[in-house]
Amino acid sequence: MKPVAIFRHSPTEGPGYFATYLEAHSLPWQLVKIDAGEAPPASAGEYAGLAFMGGPMSVNDDLPWIAGVLKLIRSAVDAQVPVLGHCLGAQLMASALGGSVGLSPQKEIGWGTVDVADSEDARAWFGGTRSFLSFHWHGETFTLPEGAVGIASSPHCRNQAFALGPHLGMQCHVEMTPDMIRSWCESGKGELARCACASVQDAAEIQSQLQPRVAALNAVAARLYARWISGLKG
Repeated sequence: MKPVAIFRHSPTEGPGYFATYLEAHSLPWQLVKIDAGEAPPASAGEYAGLAFMGGPMSVNDDLPWIAGVLKLIRSAVDAQVPVLGHCLGAQLMASALGGSVGLSPQKEIGWGTVDVADSEDARAWFGGTRSFLSFHWHGETFTLPEGAVGIASSPHCRNQAFALGPHLGMQCHVEMTPDMIRSWCESGKGELARCACASVQDAAEIQSQLQPRVAALNAVAARLYARWISGLKG
């Protein structure tokens, strides 16, 4: 089977649990290290699916790789090669497909509830889950691209997830592992110190009850990833 291409935009924002899930299901994957200067492939045809991880940059930044990634996403959607976006990845998807990306009213960092829409599209991805505790770390948000359906929201972010056929974009981080969260708290301690609002938790709160919270989050992620891999191209 063709591999799933996983695009990493920052050394600390790797595939996490998503790679664990693929390996548990004997699905090959290939890491494209955008952060190390690797160019995005010209075509999506050599991959079973494309997954885009997070990153501290903005879709609106003048970075040399963004135009190529947006073009790749559009070509994948045209070819029905499934695309999956986590945080920045979802913003890239939204921008590529005609939505917009801009500053959120307030940053959302830490653990917070995500509410699942009461719709057929949402149930197709989330099953019977109506809400869950997810991890967040973002200061921007996206509008829904044409044809996409919003399937999740949170009190601080209206668009937490959208579906477009076999494609899924998520503002929240369902791919987290305990080690990733500890690493982000260390590398982002300056940002945490500068933010004082109800939607931003401190490092101690973020890391409390870490194992059970991540385990529950992984269970939600597994349901989403199961739906996503069902559309992979052989």
